[in-house]
Amino acid sequence: MPERREDGPIRTDRPANGVPPTGLPTVREVLALDAVAAGLPEVLVGGEALDARVRWVHLSDSAGIARLLDGSELLLSTGSGWPSEPAELEHLIAELVGAGLSGLVLELGTHYRYVPAVVAAAARRHRLALVALHREVKFVAVTEAVHSRIISAQTAALRARDEVHEQFTALALRGSPADFVVHQLAQTLASPVVLENLAHEVVAAEVPLAMEEELFTTWEARSRAAHRARGADGWLVVPVEARGIRWGHLVALPGPAHPAGRASVLEQGAIALALGRLADGDDDEWARISRRRLLDGLLAGRFAGVGGAAARLEAAGLPVEGSRLHGLVASRASATAEAADAAARAIGGRALVGSPPAGVPQPAATILLSLPARAPFDDDAAMVFGRALAPGADRLVLSVGSGAEGLEAALGSLQEAIDLARGRSGRAVRGVQVHRADDRPLVRLVTSLRDDHRLLEHGERMLAPLIEHDLARGGDLLDVLGAMLAHPGNRTAAAAASHLSRSVFYQRIALIQELLGTDLDDGETQAALHLALLVRRSAGR
Repeated sequence: MPERREDGPIRTDRPANGVPPTGLPTVREVLALDAVAAGLPEVLVGGEALDARVRWVHLSDSAGIARLLDGSELLLSTGSGWPSEPAELEHLIAELVGAGLSGLVLELGTHYRYVPAVVAAAARRHRLALVALHREVKFVAVTEAVHSRIISAQTAALRARDEVHEQFTALALRGSPADFVVHQLAQTLASPVVLENLAHEVVAAEVPLAMEEELFTTWEARSRAAHRARGADGWLVVPVEARGIRWGHLVALPGPAHPAGRASVLEQGAIALALGRLADGDDDEWARISRRRLLDGLLAGRFAGVGGAAARLEAAGLPVEGSRLHGLVASRASATAEAADAAARAIGGRALVGSPPAGVPQPAATILLSLPARAPFDDDAAMVFGRALAPGADRLVLSVGSGAEGLEAALGSLQEAIDLARGRSGRAVRGVQVHRADDRPLVRLVTSLRDDHRLLEHGERMLAPLIEHDLARGGDLLDVLGAMLAHPGNRTAAAAASHLSRSVFYQRIALIQELLGTDLDDGETQAALHLALLVRRSAGR
């Protein structure tokens, strides 16, 4: 058999950086290459060892090759320069493993007719992939094939990194909100992504609805564990920080490999978020936008199960389990998310703020308030909350839904507050006014039955002539009817509430009676019309 000669140790320099580990071929994949398969490879130590990534290939018969390795290389050798003593061979394998070698391919025939037993035993003990080639191959063909694969992966990784960089730089320049950046990260990584603040409260999340309950029920504990594990559990954690200020962390759950590297993608997202926070200054846009959309989504029914939605609220910092919940609408005064939470803390609770509900005097905000189970939200507590919510406001109307336990009841309380606020269109007095759904049993009834088609049909049928008139002539008959029903028996107050003179108001009432063909002084008729108006307002019309 021809002798394979080497003038000395051969070292091929591999790139220090570039390809993410998941983009590199494994020892198993290298063995499947035609250039290697031609040597009739026999795997002597395999299993999980074959899944080691190969960053580069070295050719050497030197016994001192270990000092030239940087880690993750595949070594091709004939063993001609290896020591003959078993102890020295065992030490050689230990040195190669210590240097981070991914695998050893030993060609038989030139020096060894079989793999020394001590070498196989040492490789097995250290879980080092060991492969014997039973036919001579051109090592240069093997290195060329592997290096070509690696360089192609490098090129793809660089191209992918450029694309990711452009994508998230564009998001930062457009001022995209945090929840949209998180959404884009989840789409790019094809895995759930969560943005949390430094207290491990969820600011924004893109998670399948079916996973919400399992993930967010114990989010804080799992997040802290992921920080300690530093990615060992498959969770990636990247800080969102700039100029020495850290605002939170991005957490990516396990998912498929990405050509640019999952950590690199997450870091680009973190940069976009950090630039956004720098642009916001001291304004916590994160909390405002993400929590508002969380509450809006719950009101719109965008959740798979009550347990998952409740866990999502808990992870956002709003206690649900074992708490007393109230839906609120603050109208006629601005109420920020920060002010609402500060006002809630002033009475021992927490709060989330949603978008202004339609049909309510503006400015307005929907608020979900969480209090300890035994903490009362009586008029005194409501006044303290209202003053802290809008301290500089001349007027504030606080519509309060009934107390609730659990998320489903809390959403009903929110809808009660919205319906109550829609029915309060008169002029507000100075200071804080508190109106409660508990004091308006008809409002509560309509809220609980708002999806019953029979109730909706009743409202449409009774009010149809007035609706048609107002649409055709741009009239205000529905508003006038509402003012009259809000002040039964006091037409002077009703005229003032509708902002009309008494004479014009009476003309409108006469027209309403004519169109409806009914007596507006009849108590049963008033009750039926009041119910129809409440149904219409509850539907947001």
